[in-house]
Amino acid sequence: MLMSLFQFTARRLASQAYCGLKASSKKHKFCVEMARRSSNMADFREVFAKAKHIVIITGAGVSAESGVPTFRGAGGFWRKWQAQELATPEAFARNPSRVWEFYHYRREVMLSKHPNPAHIAIAECEKRLSKQGRSVVVITQNIDELHRKAGTKHLLEIHGSLFKTRCTNCGNVAANYKSPICPALAGKGAPDPETEDAVIPVEELPQCEEDGCNGLLRPHVVWFGETLDPDILTEVEKELDICDLCLVVGTSSVVYPAAMFAPQVSARGVPVAEFNMEATPATDRFRFHFSGPCGTTLPPALARHETEIII
Repeated sequence: MLMSLFQFTARRLASQAYCGLKASSKKHKFCVEMARRSSNMADFREVFAKAKHIVIITGAGVSAESGVPTFRGAGGFWRKWQAQELATPEAFARNPSRVWEFYHYRREVMLSKHPNPAHIAIAECEKRLSKQGRSVVVITQNIDELHRKAGTKHLLEIHGSLFKTRCTNCGNVAANYKSPICPALAGKGAPDPETEDAVIPVEELPQCEEDGCNGLLRPHVVWFGETLDPDILTEVEKELDICDLCLVVGTSSVVYPAAMFAPQVSARGVPVAEFNMEATPATDRFRFHFSGPCGTTLPPALARHETEIII
């Protein structure tokens, strides 16, 4: 999987080598300077005030503060399985009932969750700056749609959405907010390890509603072993090419290709600010790092700057 995802940015990064990979003394000096990261909010705010095109990359950490299960790390199980054992094409082919129970549970959980101050700060910043002729684009790895709920308009969901389905027969993609998504899943999906599989017949699982199709639906999310939508990646690449400030919010910087986005931006000299509970493998590549809950650190970072003209 990593090789197939890596190909997207490999061609870009081949000519924009990461810090320390080129022998040029000029490049080396630049990389050393970029490694001297700062946690000075006043300095960040000065950079923010001048930025015209801001890209914000978000990961699971921003949603965790809304109480969204991440299914990662210790204790990250649904019943006795971890996400990587269920979120694969092979798992769906073997047992579509179990996989749909897992996603039904996640959909139902999300219906009770709400955007937190970090989501809201991002959406409000986008709305405010758009009136000043400035842009904010959110590139998210999250599939929970909390950015959308918060009001973010320019949103690239690179891993898909819990609330979209794709037909395995005709390929139709559709938004779906039904609760439950089909009658057979009502009351199913409990995460307790002792819960037995519902073993729902395929014909009773979510079905395509396109005329004459009735194919089995699957969640429209990117599973382990699958590549990302090339059209979305083209949009991502365009935004990374033109941004003059990048924020990395609540992401571990280990999931590819998203882990390469911000370093790619930093490699061409654009300021990158990381907002995360702890340092990540990419932290030393960035100009700023702010530790702590995103819902606490991000709102003051994105608040109206004193130089902004209120319209």
